[in-house]
Amino acid sequence: MENTLFTKYLLKNPSVMIFLGLLALFTVFVVIMAEGFGIGLISTSFVKTLGKTLCLCMIAIAMDLVWGFCGILSLGHFAFFALGGYMIGMWLMFARTKMIVLDAAQNVALPMTNAEINDAVGTQIFGVVGGAEIPMIWAFADQFWVQLAFVVLVPGVLALVFGWLAFRSRVNGVYLSILTQAMTLALALYLFQNDSGLRGNNGLSGLQNIPGFDDVPQSLISIWFFIASAAVLAIIYVVAYGVVSSKLGNIIRGIRDNEARVRFLGYNVESYKLFVFVLTAIIAAVAGALYYPQAGIINPAELAPIASIYLAVWVAIGGRGRLYGAVIGAAFVSLLSSYFTGGQAPDIPFGFATLRWTEWWLVLLGFSFVAVTLYAPKGIGGLIDHLSRKGNSS
Repeated sequence: MENTLFTKYLLKNPSVMIFLGLLALFTVFVVIMAEGFGIGLISTSFVKTLGKTLCLCMIAIAMDLVWGFCGILSLGHFAFFALGGYMIGMWLMFARTKMIVLDAAQNVALPMTNAEINDAVGTQIFGVVGGAEIPMIWAFADQFWVQLAFVVLVPGVLALVFGWLAFRSRVNGVYLSILTQAMTLALALYLFQNDSGLRGNNGLSGLQNIPGFDDVPQSLISIWFFIASAAVLAIIYVVAYGVVSSKLGNIIRGIRDNEARVRFLGYNVESYKLFVFVLTAIIAAVAGALYYPQAGIINPAELAPIASIYLAVWVAIGGRGRLYGAVIGAAFVSLLSSYFTGGQAPDIPFGFATLRWTEWWLVLLGFSFVAVTLYAPKGIGGLIDHLSRKGNSS
């Protein structure tokens, strides 16, 4: 019965079926070409880059929901993204360190007590910031399912509290954007402190080493994460499309276009905005929980407000108000950024000076954003819409 309903849903929404089909083909292609299961034409490092790109596509969908459809320009969604990474990173780092401590203790004549194990783990993790005790916020760090629940709960509760306070005060427009940016900056400054309990500027590292899979090469682990990222992206896209194509989607678009009119019609605007804000925060957190094990490290710099500004640029370039446009924008800019900042793009000598892309990439990105805003406000997605309409008319 459920399969039949899902099939009918896909038939009613061919764009979703096209997106899922292209994503499935892309996933299969990468798996076949990768080192893990395939013929080795795609390196493990590039598979990780592609997996991280899929995670960035997830948070781009979240940004498109909250900004492109609901009209809330949030400059703080990367905070939720990073919090999701921190929550799963705590378990990864704690469990991995505990295994190292237990392996080292096998050569000791007397078995270690639980207190001694915790002391050793605390010293290993927090010695870099001059500590040895495990902070209270790490109380459940050795329990995978609890930390997995925290991936959703911690960012979700933060978004709920912040959104409730902001929306009930009817803060809108640029003032709300500044508030979200201030929230992100405050959280980043707190995490930079060594006594925050999350290792300050050092952050959490070694996240690519999955506990219990020491004998599994990174070439296989990278493929597992890539497939998981593709599957979660597909689920998020379907859920997001279901939201925007429903009555709820019409209401949040109405809030974007004319909030006063929607309020006059009797809708509780603040509740709808709060729902979208919390939902997108959770989507961002899930994306972060998949991203940082592939990146291998997370630190407070990931919460910098500039990251959320980049996110808005991705969505604008891809096409605001189009879910597939957000995906295209995030993937396009992310891969180009990896190419230009990774030293792969050749420098261009002009005789009197040399153009180094590692230094000028952000300038190029800024010009691209200005050009899209002025001459193609619908972004890449708008171009695709134009071409599809032209193809149908012919």
